[in-house]
Amino acid sequence: MPLRFHRKLTASFLVCPNCSNALTVSRAEPTTQHPMGINRFECRTCPYEQPIVRQTIFETTEMKQKEVEDVFGGKEEFANADSVATQCPAENCNGDRAYFFQLQIRSADEPMTTFLKCCDCGARWREN
Repeated sequence: MPLRFHRKLTASFLVCPNCSNALTVSRAEPTTQHPMGINRFECRTCPYEQPIVRQTIFETTEMKQKEVEDVFGGKEEFANADSVATQCPAENCNGDRAYFFQLQIRSADEPMTTFLKCCDCGARWREN
């Protein structure tokens, strides 16, 4: 599923025409016509305000996800791994052996992390 990026559009009102500072979106005070208030562009340094009326406020851009290589070796990560006697944590599996390999993923004074894969059901887990 591609990522979606939403970017606010402000038509031609990106900067204040009086002082050239960036405009921000704020809500105006409630009125009888607009009891919740109306959105507006306002300048934070001068009294400039511009109501937002029937303008496109955002656009959606499809973002392509970056393809990354599997650091652990992909499908072949357990091809040359040893096995050890251990209980599989999966609910419906009574497996008593798992393939494993160890990596030092934290600092050197911490223990190695053991990555395991059940020989029966293929469930994966890790232990420190």
